[in-house]
Amino acid sequence: MLANQLFLKPYLPFPKLTISPLTNKPFISLTTFSLNPTPHYSTTPLPYGPSLQKGTLPPHFPQQPLNDVVLNEESFTRVFNLSAIRVPSSDCSSLESRLRGHLLNWPRIRNVARVHGDEIDPDIAPLLGHKDGDEVQNDLVSLQRRIHGKSDSDGDVLSPVLYREKLAKTFNTRGFVKFRNLAKISRPNRNNKNKKDEKGSGIDKKRVGKKGFTAIEVIDDDEEDENLGNLVEGEEGFGRKKWKGSTRLLLLDEQYSGRCVEELPEAVKAVLKEYAEKSMTLTFELVRCRLTLFYDYWQMNEILEALLPEGVVVPSGFEIVGHIARLNLRDEHLPHKKLIAKVVLDKNKPKIQTVVNKIDSIHNEYRTMQLEVLAGNHSLVTTVIENGIRFQVDLATVYWNSRLATERQKLLSSFTRDDVVCDVFSGVGPLAISAARIVRRVFANDLNPYAVEYLERNIVLNKLDRKIKVFNMDGRRFIEAMYASDKAHSITQVVMNLPNDAAEFLDAFRGIYKDKPRDEECTLPMIHVYGFSKATDPEFDFHERIRIALLEVAVNVEMRRVRLVAPGKWMLCASFILPKSVAFAKTDDDNYK
Repeated sequence: MLANQLFLKPYLPFPKLTISPLTNKPFISLTTFSLNPTPHYSTTPLPYGPSLQKGTLPPHFPQQPLNDVVLNEESFTRVFNLSAIRVPSSDCSSLESRLRGHLLNWPRIRNVARVHGDEIDPDIAPLLGHKDGDEVQNDLVSLQRRIHGKSDSDGDVLSPVLYREKLAKTFNTRGFVKFRNLAKISRPNRNNKNKKDEKGSGIDKKRVGKKGFTAIEVIDDDEEDENLGNLVEGEEGFGRKKWKGSTRLLLLDEQYSGRCVEELPEAVKAVLKEYAEKSMTLTFELVRCRLTLFYDYWQMNEILEALLPEGVVVPSGFEIVGHIARLNLRDEHLPHKKLIAKVVLDKNKPKIQTVVNKIDSIHNEYRTMQLEVLAGNHSLVTTVIENGIRFQVDLATVYWNSRLATERQKLLSSFTRDDVVCDVFSGVGPLAISAARIVRRVFANDLNPYAVEYLERNIVLNKLDRKIKVFNMDGRRFIEAMYASDKAHSITQVVMNLPNDAAEFLDAFRGIYKDKPRDEECTLPMIHVYGFSKATDPEFDFHERIRIALLEVAVNVEMRRVRLVAPGKWMLCASFILPKSVAFAKTDDDNYK
């Protein structure tokens, strides 16, 4: 009787038995086959790994023309033919470590797969005894039903030991899922996403992976030729039905697909030969597999690249505001905006629940964006967490830019606990509220009444109402009012984040101390003003605008670039201490008097 059994497919004759010169044990030589195979080499080199261009559509999924409104997810199903080595599950781990360099190395896909229908504990397998064919299969099915509790539905009650083991496995964060003799007291099940009916799909294998985006099935010989299913079925120990216990599939690299044993690398054959010599019962089988990748597997850029016409740039980035993804699509993307939004929503769930597109530039005085909801729910009210602080935002009525979070953090790092900050254009308070946790006092102002409403709500939400005072005024009037009050001497930092027009408000600082003696000691504030520039030298251009607004040439400005908001358009931040000559300057009204 042949001790070491080696199953080799496809289309393999009975192997020859040889004697190892090292161990004097019989083993099956991997180099004694003469198959005269026809190599399957592609004349056109393809990139390594899975791709929508390299895979094939299943025969039951006819390719349909793309619709600019409805996304057909089934059209992104791809099938790949691979080869695998079927081994007992107990030996899978050690073999995987030895063959790792020759196994499948695709992203988000494990190179070890379960064989559907034989997931049985190796410790229980000996209890089944040595039975043949259908008798073993029936015992496996019966045992599986009892272990997994499927016998309760047909009157076959689980034994107390098996039921206790089953109950222990069902305990999770929701408690025990089911009690046999007690009322159900656990929480109701969450509404999971309904899986699409796969009837008629031709793929009845269970999906695997974190999101169920793959399916692996073994291609039986019966699918190709019924006469070649078990070439050596007459010999004891051979044939697919002779496996005892659970097995695993070691998926080989894609370059070995369709190859026979003689074409495998010498390193793989050496490892299998070594393991065959060590064990008298170790069994291998070279099988063909069909790996199916569904829509959920592919990344967003891969889906969009296949959807959009050739030559159209794939939109790669978007801004995330709470549960909202804000796109800024080009004109070439607008005919496909619904499809783009659907893909963005699908590939970023559950974090993203709404996808909107900016349809117009900011022209109104409240700095609000014109947005169009493309996918998901239509609520534009969301909660944003920045620097550990929660902000409630309504994108339909207020302005928010998450891309300035790093810039706000840089500004906050320059504040001290002795500072008093005056935020002229505060919005809903991303800077003012964050600064209130550092500085002594904050005065926040905005012209938009909706922004002020959310500013006050966010202040209470973060329990900082004792350190922030809110105003709803025009920026220039706010500056004049603050420096006309008794709070002027305490202000040390002034932030003016209104890039379109902030520099034009600097004239409000001229003559803020005109009624005080020039030799009197006073606090001159550090001003941080933001602006846009499309000039070749944006720093020089923005510096000139500051000088013109202050009517002062000698202004020592520290300039830095914040970010590139558009091709050739920079956002800059200029920081400078207000010149004394500007603070004590006489205004035109004084000269008129």
